[in-house]
Amino acid sequence: MRIEQDSLGSMELQDNDLFGINTLRAAENFKLPGKQTDLQMIHSLAIVKKAAALAYQELGVREDGIYNAIADACDDVIEGKYDDSFFLSAFQGGAGTSTNMNVNEVIANAALVKLGHKPGEYQIIHPLDDVNRGQSTNDDCPTALRISAITRLRHLSEACDQLEEKLRLRAAEFSKIRKLGRTELMDAVPITLGNEFNAYADAIHRDHGRMKVSEERLSKINLGGTAVGLGNNSTKEYRDLVLDKLNDLTQLQLEEPSNLMDPTQNNDVFVEVSGLLKALAVNLLKIAGDIRLMSSGPHGGFGEIHLQALQQGSSIMPGKINPVIPEMIMEVAMRVIANDSAITLASSRGEFELNAFFPLIADSLLESLDLLNSGIELFNTKCISTLKADSEACKRHLYASSAFGTAYIGKLGYDKVSHIIKENSPETAKELLDQLIQHINDKTIVKESHE
Repeated sequence: MRIEQDSLGSMELQDNDLFGINTLRAAENFKLPGKQTDLQMIHSLAIVKKAAALAYQELGVREDGIYNAIADACDDVIEGKYDDSFFLSAFQGGAGTSTNMNVNEVIANAALVKLGHKPGEYQIIHPLDDVNRGQSTNDDCPTALRISAITRLRHLSEACDQLEEKLRLRAAEFSKIRKLGRTELMDAVPITLGNEFNAYADAIHRDHGRMKVSEERLSKINLGGTAVGLGNNSTKEYRDLVLDKLNDLTQLQLEEPSNLMDPTQNNDVFVEVSGLLKALAVNLLKIAGDIRLMSSGPHGGFGEIHLQALQQGSSIMPGKINPVIPEMIMEVAMRVIANDSAITLASSRGEFELNAFFPLIADSLLESLDLLNSGIELFNTKCISTLKADSEACKRHLYASSAFGTAYIGKLGYDKVSHIIKENSPETAKELLDQLIQHINDKTIVKESHE
């Protein structure tokens, strides 16, 4: 056992624990079930710490080898070697201080071990004085979130691009399949199944474009601003160098904003990005909902398309197959919309120079991105790519309806067409309307011949 002390007292840890007293206190304070801090967020935070370590190594801070060991320890964290040392709840007070302390302690102790020392020998490498030098929770955690979010957004952009491409291909395949268009779930006018799928593709195309705007917004980082954006305990040389190192490590185009206090104080960028994800979620809800309805049946519903059978749909009704993939992506979309509400509320509750509810913002945004990335891929491969059109069912619904009526309004007028459709079956109504049109055409021909 080893004893570590802080300003509140002392606590016992196992000799080989890479986390320290700050992590242990946080674990006891936030004993909540369920979600832990996102591991990719932890890895991104380690990238920030590595950039700082490389900057300080180049600036000649401390004796040679100390910051090399810290950078090497950061690599191990980034690779997931110490994932079991990061177990704090995603929901924590303190704006993310507990997570930052956790990362600082693990990196410091891992670096100590690399140099042949024992965990806890902080007189050699200190979690705060060395690993966290020139940093604050308030600048390195938001920077880590931006890195994590941009990386996921790039994957999401690719996923949207692939989904749009597949929707276009299916639209081309279905371009000759005439079917009944519906408004407010009621018979409307004839369309093609390809028309519908092209419109779905257009919606996803807009979402794809929004991803680029999101990345641009997230690229402004406040690293070096420390506590409130004024750069307390950091130097201009460090701020310039750490940004270069961070861009080298991430291959992103991160930039320092004109005012470091702005992204430290304000989280509206995350609200904006979440709003764009919500727009994507709304489109996915619409598309999946339509597919779920079109595939309903197989005998008592529309049955205009058929989904791949993936699993039994009931524990009591033999032969029942459910539209599980459309339902899955609809649930994903609903969670994204719920997360957007959480991000909105949390971002609005920041007071003065910091937002205490940053952990909720980070967890909700990253969860939305992860769900959309995985969900869209499944939706594309297990639903859009595999569904089959039933042209006979489409034709049957079309011919059983009065959707043809609109075509007659120009010559016969709305009231007359409406009356004929109301008083007759679709087949009889169409026959009567054709006769009226033919009569009008015959009269026109006679009149033109006399002239």
